[in-house]
Parts: sequence; structure tokens; C-alpha cells
Amino acid sequence: MKKIFIPIVTLALLLTSCNEDYLDPTKPAQELVFKTRGGVIGAANGLQLLWTVDRTSPVYNTITGSGFTTKELRLLNAGNVDEGELSVGGEVLSTRNLVVNNLWSQCLIIKAESQKVIDHVAILTSENEKASVLVHATIFKAMALTTLVQYFQSVPLITGKNATFNSRTEVLDEAIKILKTTEPYLDKATGFTELVSGINYKNTVYALLARTYLMAGDNDNAIKYANMVDLTSKSIFAFDQISPNPIAYISITTNNVFQPVDLTLGLPASLAPSNSDGRLNFYIKPGSNPTTATGFFDSNVKSIPVYLPGEMMLILAESYARKENLPQAIIELNKVLTKTAAADAYGIGANLAPYTGAITKTSILTEIYRNRCIEMYMSGLKLEDSRRFERPAAGTVGAERNRNWYPYPDSERNNNSNTPTDPAI
Repeated sequence: MKKIFIPIVTLALLLTSCNEDYLDPTKPAQELVFKTRGGVIGAANGLQLLWTVDRTSPVYNTITGSGFTTKELRLLNAGNVDEGELSVGGEVLSTRNLVVNNLWSQCLIIKAESQKVIDHVAILTSENEKASVLVHATIFKAMALTTLVQYFQSVPLITGKNATFNSRTEVLDEAIKILKTTEPYLDKATGFTELVSGINYKNTVYALLARTYLMAGDNDNAIKYANMVDLTSKSIFAFDQISPNPIAYISITTNNVFQPVDLTLGLPASLAPSNSDGRLNFYIKPGSNPTTATGFFDSNVKSIPVYLPGEMMLILAESYARKENLPQAIIELNKVLTKTAAADAYGIGANLAPYTGAITKTSILTEIYRNRCIEMYMSGLKLEDSRRFERPAAGTVGAERNRNWYPYPDSERNNNSNTPTDPAI
């Protein structure tokens, strides 16, 4: 990962504050770090390190968790017990599962550490630096919140002993609120040499607002912000040999943990991609049998997008469909279906014919779901999509996911008496 030169004390405090109260003996050193320009910038850079690198990262655990839960992935080695539990799902998924525990604890850590950076941006005197660090930290806090509510039914917004849990609606509202507080600073948030590069701050805030409004059911604002994203501009998490792409490094290039399930991408036969869909050769190595991942995951130094242009197009299509504006929904859907690799910032192109299905809300939404699953394969967003589109749930005939929600980890329940009852499945 480029430009992450974090003071050792900063990194240590970030990585050792894993107890549920986030109260640790490094606090005096922590306070000193946040009193310096370099400390605040280093802590901001550390957020991206925590989010993207290693088996503890949300990048690894969302792609892995959602991938197994929604049948995108196949397990290669039964010795990977935690991933194996996810592949079976149901009651087999234990509260001790490391993927679930890491997803929970790391997002809570990032939420708390992001707020510390936000609270100390005033020490930066340059308007560009202040704006860039503020937006950077807010993005990671918002991603932590919205990620948690994709997997858990409720989440504590407040950090502290026996914190109470907030509803999904409250958490999404908070994510939207903090993202919107950055809007006055976006024109000045252009990054600078000492801050990790790769994220386009303005476009990422707009994209996350579009995504979060869609999750919240606010279709008008989802449309508004999706339309504000520059689809020709990339926003990425960058990796290098020191801080490698976790999916590539841990699983794909080692062929040890998981690979794509097959050319269906985990979809039922009625929704599986056609053989002529150009996106198959983007995400799956052509001719591989069993299937091997390519796309963003076949090299330790490949970047992973924060969002995809196709996601914004499909947010528009879905929002219009849910508003009963079916002609406009089809227009937006066709932008994805007919898109060529050359016309996409990342080279993702279905290169298919326009939609010819039934002009009904149900049929159009089904086609939008199908294309989200193909266009955004291994994005970590499919579990959320599967519930929102009311696909066959875990425990039902023809189930397309093996869990509806994840159980709360023991690390939370053993330290917080307010932890809710686990979902049945």
C-alpha cells in the first residue's frame, strides 16, 4: 500500500485496542500522537491499513463472508475451519467463528479510530490537509457502520462498556449524516503527498451516499447521489508487496482457501450469466476448470475498487424500478447490459443485447439483481442484495443464502450484557 508510513506507536495503538471498550494502557501515548500533525496523518493512513490488509480486514471478511453465505465461493481446504463453517451456514456458523469475529471487532475498531482522527483534524493548518483527512476518516467510519448492518441486525453506535445497540435504521441514518457533513469540504479534499493515495474523495462520498440511501430505502436520494458520481474516475484501495491484496495473497494465488464456485457465480440456473456475458472472462480465468478467480484478485498488488461504475448504474435502475418508473429503469439497466469493457473504467463489460424481458416491476427488479450479482461479483455486497431483493432465504425451499444474518460474536456477548439474542439463522 503506497504512502503508509505510520509511526510505530500509532500502529501499535490501532492494532491493540481490540477490547470491546477500546480503553487500553496506550491511551497516554495515543493522546500524544493525536497532538501532532504527523500523528494525525499517520492515524488516518492506519485506517486504510486496518480496512484492507490481512485476514483481520473487513475487505477479506466481507468478500469471504458474503461469498460463502450467498454461494459465490467454494471451499478448497477443509482445514480452513472458519471459512468451512461459513460455507455450510445455518446453525453450523458458531459465535466463535473468526471471520465473523474479525468482521465485527475490526469494524468497531475502525469506527472508533476514525472518530479519533475526526476529533483531531483541527491540528492540521492547511485547508487541503484538514479537508482531506476529515473526509478520509469519515469515509472509513461510514463504511464500518454500513458494513456492520449488512451482516448484523443491530449495532452499537456508542463506544463504551455495556453499550446499547441501535437499530439498522438508526445506523444507516448515522452513516448518511456523517457522510453529508463532509460535503462542504469535498472541493478541498484532493489529497496530499503524505496521505495514502487511491481514493477519490468526492466521488467516493457520493457513491457511498447512493449505496447507503438505497439500503435505507430512500430511492430519490439514491438517484441524486448516484448521478453525481463521475463514472470515468477510479477510486481504489491500492496494494503492494508489503501490504498485499488480502484475497489474492491469502486465497486466490495460493489456491488454498477458496475460489469461485463455478461459472454460475452462485446464481440459480434461471439467473446464471450467459456464456456470451463478457463479465465472466473478467472475473473468471478463461478456460479454468475448476474455476479460478481473476479480476481484482489474481495478483498481490492488484487494486480493489471502493465502488464500481456499474454499481451506480444499477442503483439508478433499481431506484427507478422501485419508484415504478419502469421505462427509466430499463434505460439504466441497459447501460450495464450493453456496456463494453473498453467503455468501463475497470474493463468490466457485459457486451450484451438490451433488456427484452417483461415490462413489469418484478421482472425488471429480478434482472437488476441478476446483474448486480454478475457486475459486482465478489464485492461483499451480495448478502445485503439477497435480502433486499427478497431472494429465497436460508431455511426455505430453494434457498440462495445459508444465513440471513450473522450471530453476535462471543467477544461481544461476553463483555456486553446488552448484546441482543442471536438471529435463528
